[in-house]
Amino acid sequence: MTSTVEPLVAVVTTDLSAITRGRSVVESKLQKIAATGVGWLQANLSLTPFNSIVDPNPWGSSGDVRLVPDLNARFRTTLTGSPTPFDMVAGNIVELDGSPWVGCTRTMLIDALAELKAATGLSVIAAFEHEFHIADAGFAPGHSMSFAALRRADPFAPNLMAALEEAGVAPEVVIAEFGNEQFEVTHEPADALTAADRAVAIREITREVARTAGWRASFTPKAAPDAVGNGVHIHFSFVDEAGKPATYDPSGPGGLSSRAGAFCAGVLRHLPGITAMTASSVSSYYRLRPHSWSSSYTWLADRDREASLRICPTVTIGGRDPARQYNIEYRAADATGNPYLSLAAIVRAGLEGLKAKLPTPPLVTGDPTLMSEAERARLGLVRLPETLPAALDALTADSTVTGWFAPVFVETFVGLKRHESERLAGLDPVAVCDLYRTLY
Repeated sequence: MTSTVEPLVAVVTTDLSAITRGRSVVESKLQKIAATGVGWLQANLSLTPFNSIVDPNPWGSSGDVRLVPDLNARFRTTLTGSPTPFDMVAGNIVELDGSPWVGCTRTMLIDALAELKAATGLSVIAAFEHEFHIADAGFAPGHSMSFAALRRADPFAPNLMAALEEAGVAPEVVIAEFGNEQFEVTHEPADALTAADRAVAIREITREVARTAGWRASFTPKAAPDAVGNGVHIHFSFVDEAGKPATYDPSGPGGLSSRAGAFCAGVLRHLPGITAMTASSVSSYYRLRPHSWSSSYTWLADRDREASLRICPTVTIGGRDPARQYNIEYRAADATGNPYLSLAAIVRAGLEGLKAKLPTPPLVTGDPTLMSEAERARLGLVRLPETLPAALDALTADSTVTGWFAPVFVETFVGLKRHESERLAGLDPVAVCDLYRTLY
């Protein structure tokens, strides 16, 4: 007698530690549970990356919610090298009556995008660009960004791209990056919710393809204090209600339309307050330093990789239209930040700029660390928080940012991240990086 093992589908949510967790059902039961979801609990929002629950937390041991799959956000592939398919569906967390739960970060992004569109008519097009390291592979030394450096990992790169393609992630490019054993993978732009869903899928599929090769893929912000950092660069642009590009204006500073400029001004104004949400670990702040090609000041620039907001290049080869390519890159982010929360915070900060009709910030050139305090003040350059505790202080000090979220959510987030910071307070940077390398 032979038996067939039915594949599992995981209904998942990504928490405030940027860990994707969930519950799995056999594939034949997915449609049955699609309307009512699977059980979940509020206290899971206080799960740390160390697999403990912060105690005390606002939720306690009682209460239940539901994790309801969004079948439009299903990622399935048979090409990871695993004996069973990779099958994952992003879900929304709701109350038992189906109403939104205040702790669901995916719903927070949905709501932020809806408010932006209602107020301005604009929709966000986004893409997440991920950097990561491979461990335990025993690669021979290779040159940065070289053909040979990618080939030494063969067939990892083609297997990864094939799995991402089959899963519907629409990958664009994979490269051997600047750092030792570092790689980067990107996906095609999509509506903002789809982009955030893809960010989750990219992280999990990459880890699985590496695992089946006997390696580990780590998206940690810093594999070592002196290593090249792993960022998550969040690209965004806008289309209007007719679906036409609304980010580019050749007469605007750097080509920014007035609305895109106001959005960027709002992001920069609230950037210190949202940094804890986009760069959410202790080691994140080893990366957000001057001269690291990451970001360290509230800084808008044209094609400068030290800036927090970078206007990306466009090409006119063959008469291509700059308006359809034109986008801005948010660089103060990494994979310890929940992608839904990160993008929701960016959207809400930008919406504040649009509501206030803020002028486009100056396009800064040069090195802020070489400028006088007066010059930095004139250009609006504020140093980003330099530690996770400082970032949490900046968050709680910005009443506009905290006002975007339910008080109990802010309490949960800040409590979780203060706990994380305090737990690692006795470790030196080498030990901190070693720990996060295994966690992410």
